[in-house]
Amino acid sequence: MTPGAEYRSYFRCFSGCPGEHELTEPLYRCPSCAGLLMVHHDVDALRDRSPDAWKRLFDERFRSTKAPLGSGVWGKREWVAPGVEDAHVVSTGEGGAPLFHAERLGRQIGLPELWVKQCGQAHTGSFKDLGMTVLVSVVSKAIAERSARGDGTFPEVLACASTGDTSASLSAYGAVAGLPVAVLLPRGRVSTAQLVQPLAHGAKVFALDTDFDGCMRVVGELARRGLIYLANSMNPLRIEGQKTVAIEVAQQMGWRVPDWVILPSGNLGNAAALHAGFRMMQDLGLTERMPRLCVAQAERANPMYRAFVEHKRTIEPVVARATVASAIQIGDPVSAPRAMAALAAMDGVVEQATEDEIADACARADRTGLYTCPHTGVALAALFKLRDKGLVTADASAVVVSTASGLKFTEFKLGYHEGKLPGITSSLANHAIEIAADPDLVARALTPSGSVTSSRNRSS
Repeated sequence: MTPGAEYRSYFRCFSGCPGEHELTEPLYRCPSCAGLLMVHHDVDALRDRSPDAWKRLFDERFRSTKAPLGSGVWGKREWVAPGVEDAHVVSTGEGGAPLFHAERLGRQIGLPELWVKQCGQAHTGSFKDLGMTVLVSVVSKAIAERSARGDGTFPEVLACASTGDTSASLSAYGAVAGLPVAVLLPRGRVSTAQLVQPLAHGAKVFALDTDFDGCMRVVGELARRGLIYLANSMNPLRIEGQKTVAIEVAQQMGWRVPDWVILPSGNLGNAAALHAGFRMMQDLGLTERMPRLCVAQAERANPMYRAFVEHKRTIEPVVARATVASAIQIGDPVSAPRAMAALAAMDGVVEQATEDEIADACARADRTGLYTCPHTGVALAALFKLRDKGLVTADASAVVVSTASGLKFTEFKLGYHEGKLPGITSSLANHAIEIAADPDLVARALTPSGSVTSSRNRSS
């Protein structure tokens, strides 16, 4: 029997409407109130193991070579999607990302216990793989079951609106499963690397003349017509995989939780995911408390920040403006109600970062050995502000969730160091020194006071 098959999980309405729905149903909203859904677990059944027994089980599986249990997600399958058999698991070995002790950067800001959860070290270079493995695996199971019954009503085209990383992840997992994928991208607003990934995996790529929110409206209508299976984070299956970040952080810290988690956020699904993971550990006795949460947003796409500073309980959509943190350029986040509940439960705060602050935070972190995407820069800039305000104290432990690989954002990095990012001062730019192939000139340039004449400016 597949490990975890004795447990059950199902969809429930986030707002509390009665009724349970199987994970294999193509549902994205509550049939009664059209509100968001969440995956519900029978926590009482999961108490058949003691907290220490769960810890031992998860530790035994962590980074194991036994598929699929070596996956950071499927190694915790009983807490995620216990009804998915091995035959239907679609995995690339996701999870198990390093928890990097950013000691040098921490010393600079007076925070010795600064850690970075490097979720960008994934198959497609972003944390989206954690949720996508669950979603595509459940779809694989649903299609197989309906095929066996002779019921062909399940939409077999997987589709998403994306600012880059979701499309890359969905395309990769769809390719592994042999399922058709369609992605809707805002034309000209994703990096070259992010555009190439779905093309390489054979997805049908639509570049729409709109922003992410416009793409989301189109894909939502296609889902309503039953033409596609929606793979955006409105789908609660994504939340289930992404919540394992919280469990891994605690596991890597010796089954304790940090004082703070700082999370860059756009569509706000990850805030709900982290809360779900930390809450489940607390409910099952593996940990005693939850950390405080900081949701970090770009100033140009900051609907949650506005709601927070105005003491509102709901998030009102805004028109998101262009930002270097392109993946979180979202003005109408679909997971807003889930995120607001997470913020309240985790005694959270919301901070924002300007374009200069984002870019400089990336450059500052990179100079200590990190290589950060601009979205991680948003989280770091928010942390710097919280530290300056004294809200994060010197004796606190803080984990910054790095959501994607900096290698996806070469144009951003190069533009910063060449001083070519519009409106950004690039105060930490590092320029290449172009000189003749002369050892004396290079030797002079090695010294702090050395100066040379660039070969571009030397007379022939």
